[in-house]
Amino acid sequence: MAELAKQQLVITAIGEDQPGVVSALTQLVSDCNCNITDSRIAILGNELTFIMLLCGDMAAISRVEHTLPATGMELGLLTMMKRTSSHNAEQYSGGYNLEYHGVDTPGTLSQVTGYFAEYGISICSLKSDTFDKEEQAYMRCELEFNVPQELDIDAFKVSFEALSQRLEIDYIFRRIR
Repeated sequence: MAELAKQQLVITAIGEDQPGVVSALTQLVSDCNCNITDSRIAILGNELTFIMLLCGDMAAISRVEHTLPATGMELGLLTMMKRTSSHNAEQYSGGYNLEYHGVDTPGTLSQVTGYFAEYGISICSLKSDTFDKEEQAYMRCELEFNVPQELDIDAFKVSFEALSQRLEIDYIFRRIR
C-alpha cells in the first residue's frame, strides 16, 4: 500500500462482555479491507473495552466509519472513532517499562503519572489493578513510556527513587527499546 494512500483510524468499542463481540468487530474491519495494526482488550467489571488502530486506503477507512455505528448498536456497544497519523518515534531516546507495587493508597497512580507529566514523559501503556494479600489491599501498576531526547534518564531515576520512598512503593525500571 503506498504511503500516501495509507490512512489510519482509531476505534474504541465498549459494551457488555459477551462471546462473539470481538469476532464481529474484527470481521467488520476485514470486510472493509482494513488491517488491524495494533489493538488492546480489557475487561473492566462486566464491560469489554476493545481499542484498535486500523490502516487502509481512504475508501476502506470510510467504509469502516460508515458501517461501525450500526454494527455497534446491533451488538449493544458504545463506539467511537478518530482518524490519526503515525506516531513519531524519532523525538524519543528510548522506551522503558516501570512496574511498581505497594499498599493500595488513594492517589498513588495520580502522583506517579503527574510526576511523569512534569518530566514531559509520554505514557504509551498503563495497566493497574488491586489485590488482597494478608487481609490488606495492595495495588500494582505497569507503565510503558517514551523518554524525550532531552531528558537525563539517570537523573530522572534518582529523582523517582525519592518519590517511591515517599509513596512507599517498590519498583523496577527496564529499558525495552
